[in-house]
Amino acid sequence: MTNQMQNYTDLFIQLGLAKNEARIYETLLSEGESSVGSIAKKSQVHRRNVYDSLNRLVEKGMVFEIIESKENRYEAVDPKKLSEVLEEKQMALTRAMPNLESLYASTPHKQDVFIYKGFEGLKNYMRDIIRVGKDVHFIGGKGLWTHKKLASFFDQFKHETARKGIKFHMLFDWEMKEQNHEILRALGDDYRIIPKEFSTDSAIAVFGDYVVVYDYANADKFSDDTIEAVIINPQIANSFRIWFQMLWNSSIDHEK
Repeated sequence: MTNQMQNYTDLFIQLGLAKNEARIYETLLSEGESSVGSIAKKSQVHRRNVYDSLNRLVEKGMVFEIIESKENRYEAVDPKKLSEVLEEKQMALTRAMPNLESLYASTPHKQDVFIYKGFEGLKNYMRDIIRVGKDVHFIGGKGLWTHKKLASFFDQFKHETARKGIKFHMLFDWEMKEQNHEILRALGDDYRIIPKEFSTDSAIAVFGDYVVVYDYANADKFSDDTIEAVIINPQIANSFRIWFQMLWNSSIDHEK
């Protein structure tokens, strides 16, 4: 199997096909109408597993069967069908989301400690900000939210936080002012600059009962291995807001 095929197979798996289904669908796209024997050989799926996978693909509308007197053959449908499948799943999720959110909200989450990791973890905690709906106090901002890997997500994030009236109170590292970084204009003008000698690699975000601590908040050091430690505790969160105010009072007004 070629690298190109493997890449497409991985994509099909991400879109909801089982591994063998993805390999078979990829094979039929590249080979056209094929017999079971040919599919097994080209897809590297054992013949006894090909039948079950083909039946599931037929049920999903991804493959159609051509009835012949000697041996049935199979052909892939237009890959646009994948978009239809995704749209159907999105519609089902959208319909269920209010109940899912109510279910989540009904479960106690008053105190907890856990880890988010990498860019997906970063998105999760930004979703937490939207869900909690409280103002955000940030210590040691470094512009990570404007990273190119978060570009479209950050636009949605800004839209949703503005819609919910969430305000950002930011203490940025000195380097953000030196670079005239775009983050300084992205979240409103309620920010100050931490004196240069107190710049660090880490950062802290506080919202509602949440405290999120980055080990690395620099865009050039952040990776999928970077962790964000999340603490859910009202007393700790309130303490951090008090410390934020102390740091705010000793930081530099951005207009000066």
